[in-house]
Amino acid sequence: MTRPVIASRRVLGACAALVVGALTLTACGGSASADDEKDGKGGGADSAGTSTAKVVISAKDGSTGASINTTGVKVSDGRLTEVRMTVAETGATVPGAVSADGGSWKPKEQLERGTKYRVHATAKDADGRTSAADSVFTTVSAADSFIGTYTPDGGTTVGVGMPVSFTFDKAISDKKTVQSHISVTSSSGQEVVGHWFGDQRLDFRPEEYWKAGSKVTMKIDLDGVEGANGVHGVQKKTVTFTVGRAQVSTVDADTQTMTVVRDGKTLKSVPISAGSAENPTYNGQMVISEKSEQTHMDGSTVGFGGEYDIPDVPHAMRLSRSGTFIHGNYWYNRGNPPFGVQGTSHGCVGLRDAQGGQADTDGKWFYDNSLIGDVVIVKNSPDGTIAPDNGLNGWNLAWNEWVAGSAV
Repeated sequence: MTRPVIASRRVLGACAALVVGALTLTACGGSASADDEKDGKGGGADSAGTSTAKVVISAKDGSTGASINTTGVKVSDGRLTEVRMTVAETGATVPGAVSADGGSWKPKEQLERGTKYRVHATAKDADGRTSAADSVFTTVSAADSFIGTYTPDGGTTVGVGMPVSFTFDKAISDKKTVQSHISVTSSSGQEVVGHWFGDQRLDFRPEEYWKAGSKVTMKIDLDGVEGANGVHGVQKKTVTFTVGRAQVSTVDADTQTMTVVRDGKTLKSVPISAGSAENPTYNGQMVISEKSEQTHMDGSTVGFGGEYDIPDVPHAMRLSRSGTFIHGNYWYNRGNPPFGVQGTSHGCVGLRDAQGGQADTDGKWFYDNSLIGDVVIVKNSPDGTIAPDNGLNGWNLAWNEWVAGSAV
């Protein structure tokens, strides 16, 4: 089997969910500075005199290019009593929360780019006198900003080979500045270095695989950072993931076997079917980047003719962006030699499996015992070594080569 290209990355920073929050919001216009109510007029019985509470909305009224991360409301000499934010075009409410001390408010989720919002905020001072502020502003546009997708997701547990990988939606010309605003650290104390693959992809990894059981933290501080001429970042987030047990599986194309080693001990050796002589499997260290219990594989999507079109390939795990998978194979014995004898695939690594994927098979066992981020090493194939940017496979670069690709 070979290489349908399907990419899945999480966009860094979720967009604001436009649902009703605990604080209701209304559409209002006016000034972003406090509107002190004097002599009780318009302020109710508790507003006699001038309120000392000063309400400040960080996005000034009429402004464009407002931050989607740091826009919020603050008050001095008082407590916020109401903050209401809506999407100007639809009136949809943006949920948010007032801090415990009543001194600030911020949206619960990241705002959307290129969107006009309305904010109305009120506060009271120690004597109960009311002050208010309003602002109508527009966030930074997609054309004037860049955003990244990243892997792995926060809160996940991954294999020891999982790099941190960012893909930006704009070409980055100031790589040093952008890289210096992203830090990746491990509780293991391993040195972690970034490496650029072209102008839009930045990966991080240590010299050796991550230590099993370690915690990795990514701090992204790109909000307002200029990555190219007039194009600024919009992301500010901290993401942490856990490294699980150390599992490395080695596929030997000579013997058509795969040996699975976990924490230094061999779990199992299973027969496989690697690529044929005409379509060999890449050599090298590959990282499982996706898992699907069942997927559709069509050779026409990766440059083959009508050789195969299988709608229900079981237990598929992606090893390359170009479409190399290790997956279950239930159709293999139709005129082919047994598993472990000869490679007959179009470049993938096939494991004995059953249609529907429910039987006790090597394919199901390996799928159930694998994490995204686990390493699969292929050796003794007649093909060359996989390119380090074809999937999450930067381990195929020597450490000095990896470090040379850093901008800081």
